Order: sequence, then C-alpha cells, then structure tokens
Amino acid sequence: MSIRATRTGIVLRPDPTRVLFRPFDLGNTMRTLKIIARVNAMTEGEVAQKLIEVVREFGSRHHKLERYLLNRFDQMRPHLLTDEVLSPERMLLLGAYFTMEYSLESAALFNPSMVWHPDQSNVPPGFKRFILSLRATGEGHISSISFRMGYIDQDSKIILRKPSRYVTSPDIMPNPIFYRGSFERKLYELRLSNSITEKMMFGLGEEFTQQELEATVKRITSQYRYNAEYETIAGGILALARSNYELHFDNDESLDERCIFPTSPNETNGIEDARFVQFTDDNGEVTYYATYTAYNGRVTFPQLLATTDFIHFRISTLNGAEVQNKGMALFPRKINGRYAMLSRQDGENIYLMYSDDLYFWQAKELIVKPTYHWEYVQLGNCGSPIETESGWLVLTHGVGAMRKYSIGAVLLDLEDPSKVIGRLKEPLLSPDENEREGYVPNVVYSCGGLIHHDNLIIPYAMADYASSFAVVNVPDLLQVLTGAGKAEEVAVGISG
Repeated sequence: MSIRATRTGIVLRPDPTRVLFRPFDLGNTMRTLKIIARVNAMTEGEVAQKLIEVVREFGSRHHKLERYLLNRFDQMRPHLLTDEVLSPERMLLLGAYFTMEYSLESAALFNPSMVWHPDQSNVPPGFKRFILSLRATGEGHISSISFRMGYIDQDSKIILRKPSRYVTSPDIMPNPIFYRGSFERKLYELRLSNSITEKMMFGLGEEFTQQELEATVKRITSQYRYNAEYETIAGGILALARSNYELHFDNDESLDERCIFPTSPNETNGIEDARFVQFTDDNGEVTYYATYTAYNGRVTFPQLLATTDFIHFRISTLNGAEVQNKGMALFPRKINGRYAMLSRQDGENIYLMYSDDLYFWQAKELIVKPTYHWEYVQLGNCGSPIETESGWLVLTHGVGAMRKYSIGAVLLDLEDPSKVIGRLKEPLLSPDENEREGYVPNVVYSCGGLIHHDNLIIPYAMADYASSFAVVNVPDLLQVLTGAGKAEEVAVGISG
C-alpha cells in the first residue's frame, strides 16, 4: 500500500521589497576616513538638506531609522580625528553613509519549519495559530531566519497572514555569563585546551563575562605579540565566546518583522535550515528550540537556538564528538530521562543520539539506512520527530537518481526510538512539474511539520526557491507505516 500527500496550492515566494538595515563596511580604513572627511566638509545647511533627502527616501521603508543611524555613527566614532562635538544632523548623516539596505529574501524563501504559536489567545473556535520559520536567502547567498504567522481552521485549511512591509534585526547582546566548567569543556572539544589556554583563563572566576574574558586574552596575547600559536588560541577562545550570544526584539514589532541575521564568527555566510521544535521539559516548562547549521564560508557548525516567546533568543554552540555534519533534529521531550536527537554525521544515514547535557553529544547509533531507489544517494530527517500514539513519526528526505529529493516517513518506537516500526517504500511527496524549476532543481524539502486533528501539515520547499504546504491523513499514514493497511493505493488530505 502506498500513500501520497495532497498539495494545497499555497505558494510563498521570496519578496525582494522586504529589506533591513545592514552596516556598510568598506573594509578599508583610508576610504572610511575619506568619506568621513567629505561629510564633515559639508556645511550645516548642506547636511540638513541631504539628511531630509535620506529620511524622505528611506524613512517609510523602515522602523526606527534614526535610532539605527545613530547607532551606526557610534560604531564609526573611533575613526573621527578629533573630539569636536558634531550636530545631531551630521551624526545621522555620517551613520547613513555607512549603512545599506539588504533584501534578505531576494533570492529564495525556503526550507520551512512549523510550530504552534505560544500565544493562542483570541483565536476563533476550532482554529490554531502557528509560526512558520523559513530560510531567507539574499545577496551573496547569505541565509537568515525569517518568520510568518498563520492559522489552521477546523477543517485543516491553512490561512497565512500577509507579512508586514518592514523587517527588523534584533539587538545583539553577548552571553551575559559564562560558566567556567562548561566553557573549558567546550574548549577541550574544540581541541583548544593546552598550557596557553590555561594562561588565558587564569584569574577568571567560576562565572565570568565576555568582557572579562576579552580583557585577559588581550593581556596575555600582548605579552606574546607576533607568536602565531598564541594568536591562534586567542582567536579560537574569542570565537567560541562570540558564538554564544543573545538576541532581543522590541515587543511592538510583529513576528513577521523579526529577522535573525548571521551574527557570530561561525555564521558569517549564513544561518541554514532551522528545525524548530516545541520542547516540553519534565517539569512542564516549554521552550522552543531550533537546531540549525551555521556556515562561515568554509565549514559548517551545528548550533542551537532557544526561545520561550520569539522575542528573546539565546544562541549556543553544540559540542561533542558527534556534533558533525547537518540535519540535527531534537525530540520534543526527553526519553527515559535523557535528551534525544536525530542526526546524519556521515552524510547519508540517520542516527539516534542521547545525552544528559543538551549542549554536548558524544555517542550515536545508526538506525535507518538508504534502502529504496529514491533514497540511494542520501537519507536524512525533515524536522523533529512528531509524537503519535503509534510511535514517533519522522519525516525524511531521500535523494535518488539525478539528485532528485523526495519526502518520505519513518515510524519509531515511543520508548526506544532505535527500533524502526515501519517506513514508506515510496515517497509521500516528490517534485512535480511546477516544483522542478528553481535555484536547485528537483528538490522538495521540509524542516518540520505539525499534526492538526487527523491531518499532518507538511510545509516544504520547492526547488530551494519558494515554499508551499501539503497535507496527509495521519490515521491512513500510520496504518501504512504499521503494516495494517490494505493493498490499494490511497491519496488523502485536503486541497486548497
């Protein structure tokens, strides 16, 4: 018996009009000084007139334009040659010359993940509010996390809210406190633990701030100037610290205005494929986690994002011998008292991992290998496992001939997810003629779906360009996975 998902016909395409502020950094001190000198040579009247033009042209495209321009001026202040007090207008204009617009989704809007919204107040009866995260890709193929919001009604019809015209980056805050034991353990995992590290960590307490760490690292490296080994260790220590940070959005910004743009050294070339999951701890506390891939242009790093309200986010590095490759997906609760994660360390098989510490993963177990023709090249998850009465429902992606991506499903035992109860021999979803053309042809891909009533909602990417939704009836799907179905082919779901 085979089963197919039903497409809804909804398509989310990238919108190049959604732009946000980014620093315009020339990377050249002499050119920077020349620009500052030219602006400072303008009369106050010329400054005022030019600032009016900037505000008139760009003010309606952004929230809080003046606040950003002043912040940008403060970042450029060290380049000023004197301590002369400048007029507010000149400070704003200088900030504008070192600011640019960035169209975060001009190239693609894909690889979606769905979770239920933490606020379900004022929702019509039978409706449920959801959050959709997407990988937005713009100039330079830099990826960030974008959000949309919508509802699913009593008939499992998907209703997406039109996004705001505005996009805003959050305030970025260093991790307020580092714990020495955990930090040193991460350094050890990164092979940055030696006598030089001990010197750089000497004098720090059991708890310390990033500023305290930077001060002691600077002091030690200044004593061993031009020593390449000391500079390498110092760079690694500071990169680790700067890869653990926090983000905060203003409460008055709607969810779809919030954008998580690459910030840390690990992320300079993108934040990719966030797999969000609503995690419920043993004490009943709910946290939304997202495993994602940080990319610095050369190497990928699995990282973890955490939030309870989608306003404040905490970003942390993942460490351990088995934190490798892409596609890590956290289970929505602990299993037998331990955290559990799906992964794909070798690029082609699905593994199961357990850990007592959410941030350290040391062991793995192979549970699913490519078996069917549509997954011979590669197999991986399409988001976090979904708990059902019959077992853990895992959406998978398989890669077959001509590098064609399809979406399938696997069912794992609730108490022992290393046991595979069933898997689909044929895909739930493969690219049709309308989905084959895009940035990467012949790809359908998801980072996580939801069950609403008896329907599995699958948000999915179309050729790494746009996104859509498909639906499949859960009882019918579980019937096939458990081997209780009939021999005939079934096509189920809704269309919209």
